[in-house]
Amino acid sequence: MLSANAARAYADVGLETGVNAATPQRLVVMLYDGAIEAIGDARSHLASGAHAARSTAISRAIGIIEQGLRASLDIARGGAIASQLDDLYDYMARRLLVASLRNDAAALAEVAALLTDLRTAWHAVAAMKPEEARHAA
Repeated sequence: MLSANAARAYADVGLETGVNAATPQRLVVMLYDGAIEAIGDARSHLASGAHAARSTAISRAIGIIEQGLRASLDIARGGAIASQLDDLYDYMARRLLVASLRNDAAALAEVAALLTDLRTAWHAVAAMKPEEARHAA
């Protein structure tokens, strides 16, 4: 049986390998996956009353949105879509902060749904052939 540390180390190697081999579109999908997972963890912790763990999970989701998704936007080249995504990511981060402060399960669900919709679209782009993806992104 694997210890928790060994299992985590194995998962970290798998994630690092996935990141190194991923296209830019796939990396965006991975960021969405991470944020959605963190919100799922926060929802579970909220339901069980584990406030410290809930806060940690929400902070992780906010970090992925701010330092991953939002920071990767190129507003100058991306035009209106990049600007709208920037506004949406800002909104999501603020909603998650409210969720943390008020133990608001509905806010967590709202942000998870928004991220899931965006993830679905990016997953479709990531599944395209490279030349198709360049035109879609």
